[in-house]
Amino acid sequence: MVLALVVCAAIVAFAVIGLTVFAVRRRVIQRVGGTFDCSLRLKMPADASTQPDLDENGQPTPAPVHVTDGKGWVFGIGRYSGDSIEWFRVFSYAPRPRRVLPRTEIEVLGRRYPEGQEELALLSGSVVLRCLHDGAPLELAMSEDALTGFLAWLEAAPPGQRVNVA
Repeated sequence: MVLALVVCAAIVAFAVIGLTVFAVRRRVIQRVGGTFDCSLRLKMPADASTQPDLDENGQPTPAPVHVTDGKGWVFGIGRYSGDSIEWFRVFSYAPRPRRVLPRTEIEVLGRRYPEGQEELALLSGSVVLRCLHDGAPLELAMSEDALTGFLAWLEAAPPGQRVNVA
């Protein structure tokens, strides 16, 4: 009986310690400032388009429609750090960012609202931003306010840097 209580107490203590470490890590990441909730699609669909939503004349392009099954999305925190964005997974103990996205390597292709199963995988009110990162397709999901800040940060690049914001 005593052994069972000790084992249960140890399990509860480990669970509390694990949750506390998550909370402390998030506070440490956000302490610097310039953070926003940002989901990242780690596994892009095989048919992901690398073409912009608008052509040179501002006319919509016939982008291929892919099935939005909601798979591959991971909830995280984005943090502005000079000329790059550091992206941290929320449910991780790693002190370092999972991805670093330099401003010079991001090209915005377009934006859309979540569809189908994506609505369940993402935070409510999110907007999906289709981008190219170093030539590879990338999708980020964030709130409208965070999107406005992200696009302003991209446009505020120092003179001489190539920035493409759709």
